[in-house]
Amino acid sequence: MRISKLFILTTICFCIPIWIMGQEPSVSISDLIGKVANGDADAQYRLARMYERGEGVSRDNTEALEWYRKAADQGHAEAQFTLGVMYKRGQGVPQDNTEALKWYHKAADQGEVRSQGMLGMMYYNGQGVSQDYIQAHMWFNLIASTRKGDLREIGVVLRDSVTKKMTSEQIAEAQRLAKEWMEQHKK
Repeated sequence: MRISKLFILTTICFCIPIWIMGQEPSVSISDLIGKVANGDADAQYRLARMYERGEGVSRDNTEALEWYRKAADQGHAEAQFTLGVMYKRGQGVPQDNTEALKWYHKAADQGEVRSQGMLGMMYYNGQGVSQDYIQAHMWFNLIASTRKGDLREIGVVLRDSVTKKMTSEQIAEAQRLAKEWMEQHKK
């Protein structure tokens, strides 16, 4: 599989808009106001999605960004992933791969698989960071070794594609880093 196909596969699998990933029952803005006012990160995230999609409110990427950031600053992994996507795409903010990496790392460290995949691709392609096959392999290997079904298979394909460009020493280092990450992030 060539990297252009890998990039398309990864983009489809790891950058799917969040609203497709977790369809929720409709919630009115009035239902969220109290929770948002009390700093509820999940409510802030849901309000941000409403602004992003224009559901029950006027569509407003600036307002969405503000609420995603509030939720993300409280450690909400999906909000962190979404900020990474927004910065990667330049959606409501200037396009900034370095800022995208920052948010992807925060979410990936919580086990958010789409962020792990995006980090792998960004390290593979040198987007916002120097190209680093060891880091790319590590993130893809985490997906391959911790997920099931299609996600696992995608992780295997991506990891194995990066492996072809690496020395045995680099592969060993990537595997060591993945093992170390898993030890540090046990739930």
